[in-house]
Parts: sequence; C-alpha cells; structure tokens
Amino acid sequence: MPLPAFISSTTLVHSPLRINQPFLCAYSGFRPRISSSTSSSVSISLPDNRVVLGVGSATVDFLAAVASYPNPDDKIRTTSLKVQGGGNVGNALTSAARLGLTPRIISKVADDSQGRSIVEELEADGIDTSFLVVAEGGVSPFTYIIVDNKTHTRTCIHTPGSPPMVPDDLSRSSLLSALDGARIVYFDVRLHETALLVAEEAAQQNIPILIDAERKREGLDELLAFASYVVCSTSFPQEWTEAPSIPSALVSMLLRLPKLKFVIVTLGEEGCIMLERSTNEKPEQIEEFEVDNLLEVIKGRKDENINVPTSVSSPVVRMRAEGIGTVCGRLLLGTAEKIPASEIVDTTGAGDAFIGAVLYALCANMPPEQLLPFSTQVAAGCCRALGARSGLPYRFTAKNGGKQVPMRDLMFSSSETIIMEKILPGMVVLRTWILHKPCTEILLSFPGIMLLIKSDFK
Repeated sequence: MPLPAFISSTTLVHSPLRINQPFLCAYSGFRPRISSSTSSSVSISLPDNRVVLGVGSATVDFLAAVASYPNPDDKIRTTSLKVQGGGNVGNALTSAARLGLTPRIISKVADDSQGRSIVEELEADGIDTSFLVVAEGGVSPFTYIIVDNKTHTRTCIHTPGSPPMVPDDLSRSSLLSALDGARIVYFDVRLHETALLVAEEAAQQNIPILIDAERKREGLDELLAFASYVVCSTSFPQEWTEAPSIPSALVSMLLRLPKLKFVIVTLGEEGCIMLERSTNEKPEQIEEFEVDNLLEVIKGRKDENINVPTSVSSPVVRMRAEGIGTVCGRLLLGTAEKIPASEIVDTTGAGDAFIGAVLYALCANMPPEQLLPFSTQVAAGCCRALGARSGLPYRFTAKNGGKQVPMRDLMFSSSETIIMEKILPGMVVLRTWILHKPCTEILLSFPGIMLLIKSDFK
C-alpha cells in the first residue's frame, strides 16, 4: 500500500510584532533556537470569547526540591522550598488566565488559612472564584511534592479536602451563571458527582467539553460520554481501551466516543500525538492506512535538528486499527522543545500548563498544526521553575514604552526566573524572553517596549 503523498510540517515561529500588540512573555533565561523555515505562524490576538469554566481540584502545594530522592529512614536537606497553589484545574486555569482568557472555577475549599491562600492566589491571576464553595470548618486539600533534582521527577502525596464537594453545594442559579457565556468547560474528573451535573447542563447548552483523562477515576466514563476533546496521559489510552498500541487506542477512543472531535496523548519529552476526526470527506474517496504504520511515517518526517516545538500532520485518511475498526481523520505528531538538562527544574504541572494552552488555542480557533507546538511550548516553560505555576508565561501588553517602570508594577512569575543585567551605573535592563527572542533584541527593534528599572545593584 502506498504511503501518504503529503505530510505537512509546521514549526512554531512568530511574525514580527507591532508595538501595540499583546504578546507572550515567559520569564526564564534561555534562548531557544528557531528554524528559519516555517509554514505558518501562531496568532496572538485575543479571542473574542475568552470565558472558560473549570470544574475540579484547587489545592495548596508544598514543594521540596532535594538532590536525590531519599532512601527509607534517610534524613536529608532540601535544596529549595516553595508553597504555592496547585490542583489540576487550578493550575490549568492559571495557565489559561495568564495567556489572556477569563476563567471561572467550580471547586471547594475550607475556610482555613490554606483555603484563603488558594482563593487569593487564583484571584490574583484573574480567575473568577465566585462559584468556588467555601466550607465552614474542615480542611482544604493540599499536596506534598518531593522534586528529585537528579532524575527530574516528582513524587506527590495528596490529602483530599473535607468535607468533599457534593452536587447540593452548587445551586441551580450558580450553575447557570457559571456556564453563562462560556466558550468551553474543562473537567479534571475530580469532584465527579458535581462534575457530572455541570457536564449534563453544558451538553444541554451545546457548550464544548474538554476532559483531562490522566488516569482511570470514579465517574470518568460518564464524563467521557460528553467529551468534545480529550487530553490524556501517556498510559491512559491503552489502559482504558486495552488496545495493543497508542495509535490503535486513539482510534478505539474515537469509535467509542462519537462526540469526540480530537484526542491528544501527551508523551513528555517525546511531545504528543493527536487524532482528529474528520466528517467532511466521503470515506470511500480517501485512502486507508494502518494507523501504527502511519505514525511511523509521520515520525520519519520530523526534523531532528529543530529544537523548538513543531508539528507534522498526515492528510485526511481512513485509519485502520486491526481488530478495532476504522475512523476518518488526521494523525498529527507534536514535538517537544529540546530542553537542556541543566535548565529542567521541575515537571510538576506541565500537563496542566499544556491543557491551559489548549483551552486558549480552542478559544482562538487555532488549527491543530498551531495548537500542538503552542501548547508544548507553554508546557516547556513550566518545567523551568519550581512548582506548577512559577514558570507559566504571562500575556503582556507593551503600554509603558520608553518609561521607567517600578519593579512592583511588573508581572513576574518568580524572582529566580528573572535575569537582571547592569548596563549603566544605577540602571539595569530586564532580560526576559518574548516569543523566542531576548527582550534586548526586541528593544533594539521596538524601543517603545524597553523596560529600564532603577536599581541599587552593585
């Protein structure tokens, strides 16, 4: 059988910015390499409808980085320590908010100090917490996270909150208000009884639903029946379908979930794979390929010399999984940024960052060829700082051009990801990274966005 005649490839690069355009500003000291060849660029204008609703966990994370994971009965010291907000929905909505969306959250915390911290941090990032339930008494959820500096892995020890959220905690009027004007609803499959209530109403209103299928959980199957989009972990597709390979498992998922438009499986440093359903072509008029073979063809077309995220796509074909069935659509491979080991700090929340970017991409109507590299780039930024939120990029508008801006008036992700360079006595320039270009390079092209900060640094 002949191979597909056309495999398209996209590299994530960006068009020059006008001075009044908003842009992404990820605060970290690295210089990704950009391929000079590209077939498209990512739109960075804000979507018209930016409201997204997230239903699920919001917690406090206690992060302890160590030189290496301890053996039983060891006593060791941390290399760094941080306390910040966590939880899949809390993290993903923070990612979406910093990219420019207007998120709302349905979750539950207690009226303790941790609960207040959770709410304050979400609100500081512009997330609407008016639908978040605060219980009198009880304990807010929290997680201990041990980050192994040697292996770049993390171990999470979670304590659920109490009392748990139940459907009666969410009134009918609050439910309708939370969904009003929402472009998409996202579930992390926690709080499954309440989540099912929200999903049923969202489906009635024809609001698209995105599910984070990290692993099998109670209530997952019921929620998947409503899913328009699914983002899942590496192991989930085969665990859920019992298919022999990831590509065949993705075919099985689209066959079992008729409302599903696409499914993405994240593969860590190997990037991600998307299977997108197509309903416009007549099946008898397009070629058929065995899905595992098709993936190998796509892998052979990726450029190993490019360090930034890219995507490679098949044409619309019929994809056959032996013993499972056939679907019409496209198979896409998204590559991950090749991050030097010395720059990887913590992978906590990288999947949540990815989902936050997917939410933005869906609101912005990005095609899959742009959605995949865009989302993997946001996830890569997350890995360069301790905790799920420290390395998330902000959307930043260059409106203070040519003026000295006090440090307190700037939005930073964390102090350790800011590089200050002394250029004149008593003056420093903020060196950050804007769409893969050092800020100082853009300053030369667009002087209006130069940020000079008075400093007493020696």
